[in-house]
Amino acid sequence: MDKHILITGGAGFVGSNLAIHFKLKYPNYSVIALDNLKRRGSELNLVRLNEVGVQFIHADIRNPEDLISIPPVDIVIDASADPSVLSGISSSVAPLIQTNLLGTANCLEFANQHKAAFIFLSTSRIYPIKKLEACNYEESETRFYYSNHQTLAGVSSKGIAEDFPLEGARSFYGATKLASELLITEYHELKGMNSIINRCGVISGPWQMGKIDQGVLVLWLARHYFKSNLSYIGYGGTGKQTRDVLHVEDLFDLIDDQVHSPDKYNGKTLNVGGGLDCSFSLMELTELCAQITGNKIQIKSVLENRPADVPLYISDNSSLFNISNWRPRRDLPNLIKDTYVWLQQHEKELKSILS
Repeated sequence: MDKHILITGGAGFVGSNLAIHFKLKYPNYSVIALDNLKRRGSELNLVRLNEVGVQFIHADIRNPEDLISIPPVDIVIDASADPSVLSGISSSVAPLIQTNLLGTANCLEFANQHKAAFIFLSTSRIYPIKKLEACNYEESETRFYYSNHQTLAGVSSKGIAEDFPLEGARSFYGATKLASELLITEYHELKGMNSIINRCGVISGPWQMGKIDQGVLVLWLARHYFKSNLSYIGYGGTGKQTRDVLHVEDLFDLIDDQVHSPDKYNGKTLNVGGGLDCSFSLMELTELCAQITGNKIQIKSVLENRPADVPLYISDNSSLFNISNWRPRRDLPNLIKDTYVWLQQHEKELKSILS
């Protein structure tokens, strides 16, 4: 049966990739991408969406009236967000709440009105900063890694699991996403909405407009490509802070399975990331970027930690693996190569955004 899918944040990095891949794989599906085009670079995705037949609607989820004229759909994929962990720290928190919480509430109301399933892209940033800092981790020559011996629940050498403690502060960004998770759970329980919450770690790949506070892999590769400067910020200024990363096409494979096999995912909250097998430290990423671009650039050391940063985060996907055959298939070298080719192909229009 053909499906009707609405993707919010549909001109953003994740949203546009999901929309395009759904339309390419299922040409008969109706795929709507909704976006307010606030983020610089999102306008570049409009041509891509149009070329494959994705319907674009210029609208803002913060305004309930913008959703009134949208046709009924079967599935809402909420990929819209202000994704910066620094948002609200030195500025007003109100825009973040309006986008990440009230916007989600408006999308839930829309989905409930049309009896649509709701797939939410949450974040690993819902886990509290001080609790993450309290995990036992060790140090190698190039990175930090979790110890086998832990005192907290939900953490092991494989990474952070869903039962990790949630008490404590986590950034305004993480707080708005966690509040949205709570709201989705209520719609699931009290209104019978089919829902899935995906707590995503770092997602990357072509068409991500990386910035210093979001999209680190693309930022790092682009700064090498365009021979710009970078800094190792905090944790001794050595670049050993470590994250896992998921290729956006691997994310599509998972969302595709969730759309077509909803029963095994319904009501679940799941960590989704590249895991330990697809992870990097900034020091390691520097070496990989230098190898593929042939450029070595100046990287400064800043000793002071950045607000809301953590030294280490790896997604433990065990809960997801226990209910699904999905596994990340694209490794880190593959991800970097795909992104490098994209930079080469679109150097002219990307230089002013990413250099």
